[in-house]
Amino acid sequence: MKNLNLSSLSITDKLPPPKLPNDRWHKLEIIFWLLPFVVFFAFQGYLVLASQVMILGLFALSLDLILGYAGILSLGHAAFFGLGAYTAGLLSVHGWGEPISGLFAAAAVAAVVGFLTSFLVVRGHELTQLMVTLGICLMLYEVANKAAFITGGVDGLWGIETWPLFGLFEFDLQGKTGFFYSFAVLFLMFLLVRRLVSSTFGLSLIGIREGTKRMPAIGTNITRRLIVAYTVGAAIAGVAGALLAQTTQFVGLDSLGFLRSADLMIVLVLGGTGRLYGALIGALVFMVAQDQIANINPVYWQFWIGLFLVIIVMVGRGGILGAVDTFLERRRERASRSTAGGRA
Repeated sequence: MKNLNLSSLSITDKLPPPKLPNDRWHKLEIIFWLLPFVVFFAFQGYLVLASQVMILGLFALSLDLILGYAGILSLGHAAFFGLGAYTAGLLSVHGWGEPISGLFAAAAVAAVVGFLTSFLVVRGHELTQLMVTLGICLMLYEVANKAAFITGGVDGLWGIETWPLFGLFEFDLQGKTGFFYSFAVLFLMFLLVRRLVSSTFGLSLIGIREGTKRMPAIGTNITRRLIVAYTVGAAIAGVAGALLAQTTQFVGLDSLGFLRSADLMIVLVLGGTGRLYGALIGALVFMVAQDQIANINPVYWQFWIGLFLVIIVMVGRGGILGAVDTFLERRRERASRSTAGGRA
């Protein structure tokens, strides 16, 4: 038997294998999607925070598609988030604040930029992908900073006014309309990504990630599939950015910043890559922990977030969901051993 050279493993090889969702919905999934209604009635004072959690979850979901399933590493995914935010914001500032069409416009702009830059990204491997995506994000950040007469620069884009949803539901200060609007968009986008990764296209992405050199042997065009995955991920990130602009009615320069991309990576590592729900759970844990720890210690809250991240990584491979899987697997093993011992 040949010895395994760990140094030859790629970064994506060290990630846990992605999991395909079943066509049938598990009862825990149904409970998960009912939780926002519990939040709405039980935590009226946290609706704005809940909307932020759902937007971050959608943003993380877009990264999970390209990283967890396609294996494309990115440190500049905030580029598409910021493009979507500025697209929706600029449309509103210039007289068009209809929210649904703003989402489509943001998705289109982000998808076009994602498609054009994908040719640079998918040609590289790992560290090259990290550097290229980071470079694209930094360039867009500086463009937005220099074009202050359009974007507002460091002062941000003000004057955004989102029209009532369907002409009936106004975006109030309590965040009720924004809450249900964010939830509906998140759920629809989740259904889209779930269907995508469980299709033959999703299977081919997993095959590319797990065995890049073998897929061409069965006639798979690797470059084309990675470009499609990267473009779709960019479009979904654009939708998340537009949601943020429409619900907060403000776009800051930080929406294109590296720190937002770094936070997104933390969210995905916390929840678990290649699981879909890992993106949502990671966003929930990250935002709630940030809110609560910052209230307790506004100066050193990042230390506790970092400590929590280290503990999660040490406890189980694959973030929170990976730790849960490890716990359940060990529990089943102990139960099977005890059953076998009882029979003996």
